[in-house]
Amino acid sequence: MKDTSAPGLRRPGLSLATVVLASFLLPISLTGASVAMPGVAENFHNSLAAGQWIVNGYDLTFASFMLACGAFADRFGRRKVFAIGSAVFALASLVSAFAGGIVVLDVARAVAGVGAAAVLTSGSALLAQTFDGPARAKAFGVFGTAVGIGQAFGPFVSGALSTAFGWRAIFLVPAVFGGIVVGLSVLLPESRDPGAKRVDWAGTFTLTTALASLIAALLEGPGLGWGHGLVVGGFLLSALLFGAFVVAERRRPHPMADLTLFRQPQFASLCAAAVAMVAGFTPLLVYLPSYLTAVNAQTTLHAGVDLLMLTVPTIFFPLVAGYLQRWIAVRHLVTASVGLPAAGVAWLTVIEPGIGNWASLGPFLVIGIGVGIAFGVQDGAAVSSVEPSRAGMAAGMFNTMRLGGEAVAIAVAGTLLVSFTRLRLGSQLDRFPGPYANHPETLAALLNQGQLQGPAATVPAGMRDAFTSVASSAYTDGLHSVLWVMAGFCAAVTVLVAVVGARHTAPASLEAAQSEPATEPATESAPETAPAPALV
Repeated sequence: MKDTSAPGLRRPGLSLATVVLASFLLPISLTGASVAMPGVAENFHNSLAAGQWIVNGYDLTFASFMLACGAFADRFGRRKVFAIGSAVFALASLVSAFAGGIVVLDVARAVAGVGAAAVLTSGSALLAQTFDGPARAKAFGVFGTAVGIGQAFGPFVSGALSTAFGWRAIFLVPAVFGGIVVGLSVLLPESRDPGAKRVDWAGTFTLTTALASLIAALLEGPGLGWGHGLVVGGFLLSALLFGAFVVAERRRPHPMADLTLFRQPQFASLCAAAVAMVAGFTPLLVYLPSYLTAVNAQTTLHAGVDLLMLTVPTIFFPLVAGYLQRWIAVRHLVTASVGLPAAGVAWLTVIEPGIGNWASLGPFLVIGIGVGIAFGVQDGAAVSSVEPSRAGMAAGMFNTMRLGGEAVAIAVAGTLLVSFTRLRLGSQLDRFPGPYANHPETLAALLNQGQLQGPAATVPAGMRDAFTSVASSAYTDGLHSVLWVMAGFCAAVTVLVAVVGARHTAPASLEAAQSEPATEPATESAPETAPAPALV
């Protein structure tokens, strides 16, 4: 790839500081949205599905626009796309902060996801263009650390903001700092790839709409019923659009996503490992704040503090995993990166109303350690599993699979949680006079938005303790069922990764790729860069 920027104008310090600040905001915006859900529901009285789009809309567009934004950055300029993406993210966050209704909030969050995709892809490309050799590795280390810190402390920071100033502050603060990033971005050097190909609009459209249809069907299923025409139609439309995406990519001489990579067992199993890892981790960040605020009557700040036991290990264990590679084969670490979350999620079924921190510390640490190891080894293993000339494409597809899997996992977990809670409530509400008698689906939706005290206030005072006990027990049982499903999925993928890793080894010519990032991608969609840090 040709460097079109002047060496004297690279401004490495300013470039690193600007990209790091922007990358720090992205995970906070994701995890912060989940912390905001109870406050949003109390303010707007929205349905559960509408509230879930606050998180899912952002994740959906983030995942589906990653590859397209990388192509945009190569073709039109990395600084330009970074500045535009930062502006879109900041403005959408500002609209979210002042939204007057749930529809405006949901749309703004989806737009923010597009901006976030542009920021992450063009920001990593800017760093790759600005730094060379060992300095590049250090720059990407700082970049990844910033993302990790934002992810780890996102629930805590968001909980503190929500408790002190209300849920709108969760979106207002990123908007303010996003504006600062926009101002700094005009001082950065510009670079582009003169040989970049056109953006794959057909692939971008079919992938985005396929994911949106699938997630919409999953979210609306519990409320409308799984046999409802809109739900069935959503699943069918999603299948058709995924098929259209495959056809579109196969016909392009330079596809946005080279689907032939999935013919390589190692790469396919590593993508499955990434999906399983986020499926066992991200739904906890999204739904545990609502559980803790509902059954324990915790503030969002307290819930955020509790989640630090889960997230802080993800900051340190990528580095630990790097050292462990001197003595332990990468394939064993990859297996552990899925197996530990499987064990930890199963162990987390000890969670119950009033659980103490010591009781939940063990499972949280096991999950966090596994996820930290995943962040340290999975990206490099995925890139190393293919030919060096296809490393850029592999990195882009791996990140897209991880983010897309994350969006679907959040939707599936939310759907199962409300469905299992509704089943556990059953007819137990019939003995409580009030609006929830014979309507377990309504209470189940409210519980999954962190609301219990409000519903309890609608029954006679002498029955409120019993009502709270029934609701908390049903919600807890529903959460346990979801945790077992998550653990089972992660365990199955652990076996798959272990078997494939034992049967297939990377070609000897690829071993050097495990220690050095690829610098010459062969396709339009992957800028010259090391694998982007995991963002969940």
